[in-house]
Order: sequence, then structure tokens, then C-alpha cells
Amino acid sequence: MSRDARWKSLLELLVERGRLDVEEAAAELAVSAATIRRDFDQLAEQQMLVRTRGGAVVHGVSYELPLRYKTARHASEKERIAKAVAALVAPGEAVGLTGGTTTTEVARALAVRGDLASGSPALTVVTNALNIANELAVRPQFKIVVTGGVARPQSYELIGPLADGVLGQITLDVAVLGVVAFDVAHGAAANDEAEAAINRLLCERAGRVIVAADSSKLGRRAFARICAADAVDTLVTDTAAGTDTVRRFTEAGIEVVTV
Repeated sequence: MSRDARWKSLLELLVERGRLDVEEAAAELAVSAATIRRDFDQLAEQQMLVRTRGGAVVHGVSYELPLRYKTARHASEKERIAKAVAALVAPGEAVGLTGGTTTTEVARALAVRGDLASGSPALTVVTNALNIANELAVRPQFKIVVTGGVARPQSYELIGPLADGVLGQITLDVAVLGVVAFDVAHGAAANDEAEAAINRLLCERAGRVIVAADSSKLGRRAFARICAADAVDTLVTDTAAGTDTVRRFTEAGIEVVTV
């Protein structure tokens, strides 16, 4: 197992459990305890965990796994969700994409749509996510607009007041939100307040709002609210979403698409 793959696995285990012992982690990943100790030390230097006697704990109260270390958790669900979201976008529309693993899959699904292979432009994509802009910039038929701002290392998103100038001057047909949590009572939310503020602006500039979220995000709350549930037109999620959960969103006036 490569070091990057090992680090991804270690960080995901740490997020799930809150604490890891060296021997426990070594057994999980089938490597030596010395290797795990070295990994823990190096990750602690990057402030991605806190070293303890014999192991490690998550860094801080609210821990967010950086995008570059996220593995393909719920990968098949996210791919299905992404294809369904991409199908809701019409050629020639202006689309806002927030950052995140699911919205990155949406960008990839849009990139391979046959009816978007040509046009002037085939699609206008406005995003504050550097990785999404990088992937789509090689598509000459897409017009890519990147907001200003300061890059947030955890999500590759641009945040801060510099984005206001761009977003205040545009109109979007649809905004696609990647969220940490989505609940009928508490709305769509992110972990970071500055990230949530930019995502909120994208929503306000859009004619319709789509939340793209796997079922693990539903019925949950997170620190920073992006928008109220009644600001969302469509939720695209996977079929593991509970019947009661889907019913609550439907009763709130949100169209729910399960894939």
C-alpha cells in the first residue's frame, strides 16, 4: 500500500472512530507498527491529527477531512447522483457548482455528455472550486467562470469577500450544491462559515437550486447554514434514503430524485 493510500485510510478511520491506537491501525492496514507511528508523526506535523501516547485523535472539535485525502466513500452512489444531476441541466444554461466530491462528479458527468460536446458555449459553469475549474477548463465548448477569493486547502474552494464582486454581477439558471448536511428544519449546511457564505451567494443568483447529496448527509446538521430547505427546488440522493426522510423533504415542497 502506498503512503498516500495509507494516509487516506488512516484519516478516514480516525474520522469514523475519533481515536486510533498504533497496534489497531497496523492490524487494520496490514503494515508494521513502526510504519503507523511514522505516519502518525508526519500527519501530526501537518496538523491533521493530534498525537497521543500509543496512538492519535482527531484534530479539533469539528474535523473535516481534506478533499485530497477523501477516498471514494459512497463512490457508486455519488456517480449515480452526479449523472442524475447532470441530466437536469439543459444545453446553454449557466450552472453554478460548489466544491466537494459529489459536485466534482457532477462536473465530470457534464463533461462527458454527448449533447454538450459542442456549442458557443455548450454550457457556462461558474464555480469557486479550483479542482472543478481545472478539470473543465480543457473543454473548449464550456465557458468557465471562477470566482475570486482565497483558496481553502481542505476543499480547494475560493472563499472570502473577493468572490462577492463576481457573484454580484451574474445570473445563473441553476446552482448545484454539495453539502455536509441537509435537513428539512435546519436546511443545507457546510462545516466552514466562509464556504457556506459563498455557496449561499450562488443559490441567491440561481433560478433553481439542486442539492446533490448521498443519503448519509440527510437529516443531519452542520455548523454553517448555506440556505433554508425552502430555497431548494430539487434533492438528488441515493435509494438508501429512508422513506420517512424522503417524505419529509417532499412535504416541504422539495422534489426528491432517488437513484
